[in-house]
Amino acid sequence: MSVSEVSSLLNRDNTFSATLDHDGKVPVEHLDYGYIEKCKNVKHLEKILRVLRSGEEGVYPHLNQFCEDRVKSLDPTSRALRKEQPVATAASLPTEEWSQIREDLQRWQEESKDLEALMLQPSIFHGIGNENVPPVRGTNISVPLGQNPASKAKNKPPKRALPLDYKDWDKYDVDKECEMIDGSESKKDPAPVINSGHVKIRTRVDVTTLTEKEKLLMASREKDKGNEAFRAKGYEEAVAYYTRSLSIVPTVAVFNNRAQAEIKLQRWHRALQDCQRVLELEPINLKALLRRATVFQHQGSLPLAAEDLRAVLRVEPHNTAAAKHLTEVDKKIREGQPELPIKGRKILIQDIEEDEEEAEEHARPVDPRQPVGGVDSVVSPVERGDMGNAQKKPYGGGRGDGASPHSDASNGSHGHHRRGRGGSWDKHKAAAHESPGPGKAANGTGKRGSTASEPGAAKGGRPAGVDLDAPCGALPPPLARLKNEGNLLFKNGQFSDALGKYSQAIAGFTESGIDSPEDLCILYSNRAACYLKDGNSQECIQDCSKALELQPFSLKPLLRRATAYDSMERYRPAYADYKTVLQVDNSVQAAHSSVNRITRLLIEQDGPEWREKLPDIPLVPMAAQQHRREETPTPEVLQARAEKAAQDTARRSELRFTALKQEGNEFVKKGQFQDALGKYTECLKLKPEECTVYTNRALCYLKVEKFAEAKQDCDAALGLEPTNKKAFYRRALANKGLKDYLASSSDLQEVLQQDPGVQEAEKELEEVTALLRQSLASGASPRKKVPITEVDGDQDRSVADSAPRPQEGGAINMQPADAYEFGQSLNAARSRGDAAACADLLSSVDPERLPRLLSNQLDGHVMAFVLEALDEHLLARDPGRVYRLLQSLHTAERFTVVLMLLETAERRRVTQLFEHLSSVQSDDFTKDDVQNMANIYII
Repeated sequence: MSVSEVSSLLNRDNTFSATLDHDGKVPVEHLDYGYIEKCKNVKHLEKILRVLRSGEEGVYPHLNQFCEDRVKSLDPTSRALRKEQPVATAASLPTEEWSQIREDLQRWQEESKDLEALMLQPSIFHGIGNENVPPVRGTNISVPLGQNPASKAKNKPPKRALPLDYKDWDKYDVDKECEMIDGSESKKDPAPVINSGHVKIRTRVDVTTLTEKEKLLMASREKDKGNEAFRAKGYEEAVAYYTRSLSIVPTVAVFNNRAQAEIKLQRWHRALQDCQRVLELEPINLKALLRRATVFQHQGSLPLAAEDLRAVLRVEPHNTAAAKHLTEVDKKIREGQPELPIKGRKILIQDIEEDEEEAEEHARPVDPRQPVGGVDSVVSPVERGDMGNAQKKPYGGGRGDGASPHSDASNGSHGHHRRGRGGSWDKHKAAAHESPGPGKAANGTGKRGSTASEPGAAKGGRPAGVDLDAPCGALPPPLARLKNEGNLLFKNGQFSDALGKYSQAIAGFTESGIDSPEDLCILYSNRAACYLKDGNSQECIQDCSKALELQPFSLKPLLRRATAYDSMERYRPAYADYKTVLQVDNSVQAAHSSVNRITRLLIEQDGPEWREKLPDIPLVPMAAQQHRREETPTPEVLQARAEKAAQDTARRSELRFTALKQEGNEFVKKGQFQDALGKYTECLKLKPEECTVYTNRALCYLKVEKFAEAKQDCDAALGLEPTNKKAFYRRALANKGLKDYLASSSDLQEVLQQDPGVQEAEKELEEVTALLRQSLASGASPRKKVPITEVDGDQDRSVADSAPRPQEGGAINMQPADAYEFGQSLNAARSRGDAAACADLLSSVDPERLPRLLSNQLDGHVMAFVLEALDEHLLARDPGRVYRLLQSLHTAERFTVVLMLLETAERRRVTQLFEHLSSVQSDDFTKDDVQNMANIYII
């Protein structure tokens, strides 16, 4: 195949060979538009692009750009298209961002200096290291403090001269030399001290001279030592170090760690105490609940362990460790271990003689694991709470008996670990199981939560004072008995049976037609507790809602509904209910903890605007607020609350303002000016004194050719910042659009006077000057076009008049038919300085028509004159009309702009008017209404 045939084949396939010349460079002929356009070899085009960028063959910007576009069309991800970004400087960043960077750097520099100074100070642990140090972990050998445990011989043996010939090697005794070396090393290191036991570590540290920061650092170091000892299975040592850390700064984490170490040492009593301390600080600490459940299990308190594990699963339903542990505990409860009571089993009771029963009771051997007093006597079911409360003793307000969900839920107290043998009380319950009618007792056995261990019980273990027929509020005896049976079943842990009793009581209550909402509320609340215990959160929410309809702001239904919402991960309604609980009683620690936890979750989920997505939180009346019934907040407290509320409101407004402004800026970058207008308008509602927003909105008005509105925004911006260049420049563009070339030229000259280097202003000034000369040459004065509309009457009236002519003498028309007549009457009164006539005029018009009557006539002087007439003349006659007029006036179209342009004396007049109005007693408004309106007028 010849060269010509190969060339023709390449041309037919539209492919070009990207060859280099003999020097390995790109030929000059390839730096051509035609070649680059036809070339499809990306690698060769990248080499051409590098040559063009280097400037070796000259600078060709257009050819360079053409080559970049060609490479981009063939391979958009080519590395040759990547351009280095210049290093950011103060000129390339916004002023606010650069100021923040400088502040961060200065803060970092100061913190570094403080840390360096702190490190140069003497060690805070000086003198502490002289205490007895425990032996090396895993051995029984203790090394003196001043000795390096891995000391090496510093004095090397002297070098021996090498033998001169081979005969000397035969005389060299190797064994003797080795013995000499071993003997010299053994003489240098003293013999180690063998300890017969652990060295006692002091459990308290003197920190009286340390600062808070040093205490935290030292406590953290002691905790780390304990963690290291725990990982090495030195549990005694870990307990000692954890105790040292707690003596410096007590923390929840260290209490939890020490409890785990005590569990490893099988010191159940101490571990339980540490778990209790953790739950006092954090009522929903999952680790503490899990470890306390472990302690209860080893102590034989399986129902208490199961309750703690259920509390963990309510917070974390997918906690596998808790679920597995609960399965084991439930299995042991069902198996009915000999030393534990059988929960909810049906048993056959036989009658025996009284004396024989007493003998058996007295002759029964004592279980060595049975706690007498001690831990379980401290942690009784009364203190742990019941009836579905997710937290242990969640609130301190209200009644203090803690016997049931409500004060009348049960008579008698809780017992603990009773091991009954079937006395008369058991016979009564067995008979009740056979005949569960309304007149019979509830099924159950003597166990934790029953009333069998009530103080004052009859000998032989039979309870005294337990009456299932005890009255319950206004309930009739059959319903009261059902309720008492449900309470007893609930305390025995038989939640499903208790639910049935409460449901029967509710059905009987509805059929009997009793008028006692408080009792029905208690029944619904108790049944909701049963649903919550069984994990039926949806039914629990429904019953709690019904209870709250009967008794609004009842504490326990609110708390149970919040817990149910929380378990279903419906955090917003749960947050609202918890906040309502805190309004009722702010001492509910569980509600505080849940609010803090849910707040963090909602911030992660919804971002800074999480509060806006919350449901409305009802305002609890003072009569229902338990923590405020006996104490009245001091003026200082009220002032602090008001300041905090104001700060919160300001912070929320600032966040929303920033977000809206950012959205508006993004719309401007995308060219969506109409959407940006809406965002900037919302910004001005939040912060009407922000000059930047006015200039930004003026730009958007210019882009959509609304020049009059753009001019108004520029005027408002200049009222806030008289030297704002952007406002002058954009007002010049607006005047140019309105064909007011003279005003446009004046604004542009002001811009150039402030900054002569603004080239855009120079070009615009040349164009405006040419347009002004052309306008003057044509003999037409630069006037503004205004629409003319026909009105009723003998003469046609033009709305084009910017200000109606005041009436010359004569009486003022007090019954204006339209905006034109109203403007004439108002101007006539203002030209005469007759505020009384203005007051009469305002008293004759409908307040709702006032914004339309003023229309475009509203300016600073008109507003000041109207407010003067209202204050000096109309307020004394009709304060209600004054309030309604002010309520309508602020809805006028130009009100916001005019209000910002008021002078100091006119603003003082506005303040004086609202002071006089707030001192007037009227049925049409309150002082709060006046204060809210004053916030609109006084800025």
